Amino acid sequence: MSVATRVIACLDVDAGRVVKGVNFENLRDAGDPVELAKVYDAQGVDELTFLDVTASSGNRETTYDVVTRTAEQVFIPLTVGGGVRSVDDVDRLLRAGADKVGVNTAAISRPELIAEISDRFGAQVLVLSADVRRRLGDDGRPTDDFVMTTHGGRTAVDLDAIEWCARAAELGAGEILLNSMDADGTKGGFDLELIRRVRQVVHVPLIASGGAGRVEHFPPAVAAGADAVLAASVFHFGELTVGQVKDALRAEGVTVR
Repeated sequence: MSVATRVIACLDVDAGRVVKGVNFENLRDAGDPVELAKVYDAQGVDELTFLDVTASSGNRETTYDVVTRTAEQVFIPLTVGGGVRSVDDVDRLLRAGADKVGVNTAAISRPELIAEISDRFGAQVLVLSADVRRRLGDDGRPTDDFVMTTHGGRTAVDLDAIEWCARAAELGAGEILLNSMDADGTKGGFDLELIRRVRQVVHVPLIASGGAGRVEHFPPAVAAGADAVLAASVFHFGELTVGQVKDALRAEGVTVR
């Protein structure tokens, strides 16, 4: 039996408000996270991902109150990331209402954190939030090599993204949220090559993120190897509904819930 492809709405939150920009810059207000979560729940979204986009760069804790308020209003799986640095942070988020927790910056700094979280709470709780960019060549143009970024995409790291995703899965990450920083907010489509390359080296569920602009963008991401597709701004600003995305996937023969 084939597993249904999930459709996920992402709430990028800064100072308690949902924001969205292009390539994580020029952020504009997109509304109250709890109210948006209720809208997506009503539309039939399969999961919500809540990312505190300045928690690591601002060196502050994730906004637990927003997590709690969201979890009290909607009863669909909630993944929370941003500023998670320790097993205790994960414990506190789970107690606040999160079902899964995403890590990026702290895991790159100390990969052992992945195993520590997985050993204590189980791999199903841990999502590797991989913010990936194409490496720039000497001519300043993007190459076919992918590297990691940290601190909400603000800091480039000389770490091969494909190798890192494979290592994180081996260490105990139960899922990978694969976000193309180059495509983020552009609405030009997912980076299919990135999805294919990571799919070749990992067997855990893979979430495609970054670049969704039209319903036609979603089926190719699944064909490239994604188990779930994620979007933010097209949902926040009413350009697409969750139902329209699921209909487009069904039309291409993809099993959805």
